[in-house]
Amino acid sequence: MIGFPDITPDLKAAMPALRGRLLANESLAPLTWFRVGGPAQVLFTPADEDDLAYFLSKLPVDIAVTVVGVGSNLIVRDGGIEGVVIRLSPRGFGATTASADIVTAGTAALDKRVAETAAAANISGLEFYFGIPGSIGGALRMNAGANGGETKDVLIAAIGIGRDGTKHVFDNAGMTFVYRNSGVDPSIIFTSATFRGVIAGPSVIRAKMDDVQNHRETAQPIREKTGGSTFKNPPGHSAWKLVDAAGCRGLRVGGAQVSEMHCNFLINTGDATATDIETLGDTVRARVQAQSGIDLHWEIKRIGVR
Repeated sequence: MIGFPDITPDLKAAMPALRGRLLANESLAPLTWFRVGGPAQVLFTPADEDDLAYFLSKLPVDIAVTVVGVGSNLIVRDGGIEGVVIRLSPRGFGATTASADIVTAGTAALDKRVAETAAAANISGLEFYFGIPGSIGGALRMNAGANGGETKDVLIAAIGIGRDGTKHVFDNAGMTFVYRNSGVDPSIIFTSATFRGVIAGPSVIRAKMDDVQNHRETAQPIREKTGGSTFKNPPGHSAWKLVDAAGCRGLRVGGAQVSEMHCNFLINTGDATATDIETLGDTVRARVQAQSGIDLHWEIKRIGVR
């Protein structure tokens, strides 16, 4: 693992009122589901929204900022990430509440927790979050969806902090959602969101959540070191079917393997590097293109220095 220059003393000196935690050359592998990747030059965990805004307002503009969530749909490359990596903690950004047909959540809240909060208040429409292994921040950024539902279907508004520390509010239209993405400036760090569902009976909601969970357990390698769905579904096609047709089920590169159970999932069999996983994904893409003429696009985000 390489080491970056330690800039935390300078940052702390420039931000005397900072309440969050700054760590130099902190390994990011334990923070990702793949359990691979190099260090962050600086890992910052803000205490709350105000602390985040203060930090960003004082941070020199020439220092890069990268945001990570729970690392469920992420490859951090082996060389690590230069600049500041910001990770919002459940303590400061994980609260979820429900009132009438509205659910409010901090962006560090797990998608599954938001579905559970909605269910406890007899709010339907957010059950699809029960099957997404990520946090609300990632759901906003990627328009996360599953089992027929998407974030764009239920979002009322999202709040985010800009690179200069200013607060921004985005309504649903302002998010400019598309399939597995939003058009909001990538420098915005989402901090909370509100969703609207519909009031329904507990048995109806529970049945939908059970269906979501059963699908995950029977069709996806959820107990492996994986990053979730690897490639976006091309229009009119299922990514997994294209991967399977190209003969890639079970394909390996180093310690990385295409899942035998669901071949739109890559897994770390135990000793994979980030390079193994990314190389495997690109190998699959090349084979699919050669076999079907279709270009698969990564759904998993890949960041850092190779």
